[in-house]
Order: sequence, then C-alpha cells, then structure tokens
Amino acid sequence: MASYKPVVVQSFPKLGKKITQDTLYWKNYKTPVQIKEFGAVNKIDFSPISPHNYAVTASSRIHIYGRYSQEPIKTFSRFKDAAYCATYRDDGKLLVAGSEEGVIRLFDIHGRTALRQYDGHTKAVHVADFLSDKYRIISGADDYTLKLWDIPSATEIVSYSEHTDYVRCGCTSKLNTDLFVTGSYDHTVKVFDVRTEKSVMTVEHGQPVESVLLFPSGGLLVSAGGRYVKVWDILRGGQLLVSLKNHHKTVTCLCLSSSGQRLLSGSLDRHVKVYSTTSYKVVHSFGYAASILSLALAPEDETIVVGMTNGVLNVRHRKHEESRERFPKKKLPGYRTFVKGRNYMPKQEDFFVSKPVRSHLKKYDKLLKSFQVSKALDVVLEARNRTPEITVAVMRELNRRGTLKNALAGRDERQLSILLAFLIRYVVEPRFAPMLIKVAEMIIDIYLPVVGQSAVVDKQFLRLQEIIEKEIDYQAELLEVLGMMDALFATMTRKKATSLEENKTNGILRVLEQTTSN
Repeated sequence: MASYKPVVVQSFPKLGKKITQDTLYWKNYKTPVQIKEFGAVNKIDFSPISPHNYAVTASSRIHIYGRYSQEPIKTFSRFKDAAYCATYRDDGKLLVAGSEEGVIRLFDIHGRTALRQYDGHTKAVHVADFLSDKYRIISGADDYTLKLWDIPSATEIVSYSEHTDYVRCGCTSKLNTDLFVTGSYDHTVKVFDVRTEKSVMTVEHGQPVESVLLFPSGGLLVSAGGRYVKVWDILRGGQLLVSLKNHHKTVTCLCLSSSGQRLLSGSLDRHVKVYSTTSYKVVHSFGYAASILSLALAPEDETIVVGMTNGVLNVRHRKHEESRERFPKKKLPGYRTFVKGRNYMPKQEDFFVSKPVRSHLKKYDKLLKSFQVSKALDVVLEARNRTPEITVAVMRELNRRGTLKNALAGRDERQLSILLAFLIRYVVEPRFAPMLIKVAEMIIDIYLPVVGQSAVVDKQFLRLQEIIEKEIDYQAELLEVLGMMDALFATMTRKKATSLEENKTNGILRVLEQTTSN
C-alpha cells in the first residue's frame, strides 16, 4: 500500500508591509521602561531646560524624574488630597499644580515646600499654567470658574465665569503674553484675552472637552473630547478645519512633536495615534496595556512618556547610533562552514549509514489518513482566522476525494455557524472564491430543508447572500468601467494607412495637379 501524501497547501504571494519614514522614525525607540506610580497618572510635563527632567502628577504626589532614572529624584507631597496638572514655567525653575481641595501651589524646583499658595476656588483645580510673561498664573476648576493670579503678591487679578460645567483643560500661548485657551465639559472651547472682561472666541466641540493644544504659531487650535480630535483656525474666527475620528474611545490627551509636524493623541482605547499636520492622516500608532490619561514628548523627541489609568508610567528612549556601534555584531560562521562535507564522495572502503527521516503529520492529515473527514474539517475551521489557506486546501482535498458533501453534512447549529462565518469572511477573496462558492452551494443544498429552525444560522445565510449580491454588483460595475476604458483606448489609437490607401491618395493628388496645370 502506498504511503500517505500530506495535503498540499497552496502558497500565495504575501503583500509587503508599507515602510515609510514615519514608521522608521517612530519605531526607533528602545524597549519601554515601566515605572509604577501610586495612582492614575493625570499629567506629565517636561522641563524646557536641560537636562529636561519631567514632572509626573499621580495621586497626592508630584514626582520629578531624570531622563534615564527609574526612581524619582525629587518629590512634592504636601497635598491633602489628589494633585493635578503639575506644569513647568518656561525657565524650568518653578512648578505650579492644582489640587482636589481647590488650592493652587507654586513650588521651587530646588526646594521642598510651596513658595506660594493661591486660595479662591471652591472645588478641585484641574487646570494650572503660566502665562508666557512668567509672572502670572491661570487656573480652572470644577466650580466652573477661571482665575488669573499674580505670582509675587499671590492675589487674584481677574475671574471669569463663562463656562457652565467643569473646566478640565487649558493651555497658554507662547507668543502672546495675554492669551490662553480653556476647554470644559460644557462642550465648548473658549479663547481668553486677559485685557478684556470676557472671552474673545468660543467654538463648539460637541463633546466634553478633555484636552486643548495651541500650535507654536498660535494660528491653530486643537481640541480633544469624546472620540474626536478637531483642529480650528483661530485666524479665521474659529473655523473648523478638520475633524478626526480615529480612536474607538474617549481621547484624553494631546501632544506635538518637537518639529510641530506631527500631532499625537492618547485615548482610553489604549492607543497613541500620530497624525501628519499637513494631511491629518494617521502615519503611525503605538499600543499600550491600559487606558491612557497623559502623554508627553521630550525635546527632539528623545523620550516619549505615557501615563495610564493603572498607575504605570511607560517610558521609551530613542536609540542612538553610538550605542549601536559600541556593541558590534557577533561574527557569524562563513558560508564554507555550512557547505563543508556536502560534496564528499564515499570511497570504496567506507560504510554508508543512512538515518531514516520521520515525517510528522499535522492533525488534519492524521484524520484524513484515517478517513475521518468531518473531524479533519472541524480541526482546520477552529483556526480559521489565522490559516484560511490550510482550511481551503483541506476542502479542496475532500472535493478531490469526493467526500466533501459528507464532511459538510450532519452538523449541529454551532458547527454550521462556524462554517458559515468562515464563508462570510473569505467567499469574496479571489484566492479562495472558486472553492468556497462550491462549498456554499453544497451547504445550501444540504441544509435548505431545515432553514427557519435557528435564528443565528438564518441570519448568517442572509448575510452570505448580501455579501455575494454586493460582490456581483461590484463586478458588474468593474466590467462597465472596463468597457468604457476599451472604448477610450480604441479612439486614442491612430489607424495607420495601408499601401493601397496611400496609392489612392497619391493618384488623386496627381489628377488634381494635372487639372490645375491645364
């Protein structure tokens, strides 16, 4: 009896991954370092001066980390309750933070106790930032108010009460010393000028606003809330330029790259998306283990730090060329090592010992060898998402043997549902369509008498019918387009004159010449 021949799985060419400059740039980070904080990380801010330490606000503490340190080099813990939004001043010497008890504290980076304390809000302060003149602070709280503070005298300069819900985000302009932006859960983003008594611009985001960002030029404003990231043109009175919906859950934080040409957004769907600021298309994406609350980039994009809801701080450092050259690659064996002895011819006095090669059959091959056709089909259908080529190859082998109909028959609701789900997913794939259409016809013939007994199976039959009808309409449209293109190409080609036609035209010309001469 001949030995069993395993099922031949047809190989198809694989599409190569599109590698762009953004892919190379954003993948050039080392393995992330995980740092555990005491609570959810609500804000990360890098110092604008070297060595660019970063402040992490989590629970009731503010930790200052060095670029490569995994332990905090300094801690501010004089908070009775949760701390929020620790932000550096432009010179990197002062740090301001809000708190759950409604108090704003100002810290010296080289000290431990608060230099100033600003009391005036009645609820938690989630927004605190310096104006670019370095002597004033803006704050926003859950009491719906915004306040402007004078740093030296610790007095309130002006208060705004235009928002009708919690104020949860804000930022200041780096060019204009009097301009700042706030976002609120009342779905609005407001632009304020401290020289006026009310806001100078209001835009409607449409969702509770979680984060706002001003471009370095000051002309564009980005707001994030719900699943949307929206870009507004301030110079045109707050005109909406683009609305991005690339996340599956609420977008919580925004960040710009050092060049200003890439916009980053973090979301509760555990992803960070990188957008091009020219086309506003996603050029790269990072995946994380938990929902993201905060995000920050170091100058020159040397480090990307992400804070998550589970209290984990994820830190990625960029790879450098020097570090690559410092550890040279181990020299691998040469080609001659692998081919050594391959062409050796045995001599007459040599004893040749051959080792039998054992062939290990796959599970579906073992079942096919023992003629268990239904079980073999069940085995390959369980891995339907990963290896559709193997599933179709087994179906083709069963069809060659003439046992495909037997393997498809006698299935319960669950087995039939798995089979129909595979057909729904791959029946319109050009690689598998000829075989799967034949399988679909057999299934309809076998199970037509029992249609109506299972709502799940009936729904899948209707879905399969819808997909096939849509594909037929699509093919018909393509044929129409192909006919139009053939007609266009036919009119564009120039018809060459034959030798007979050339003789005719020459003869007509001679007659005309003779008549004119006469």
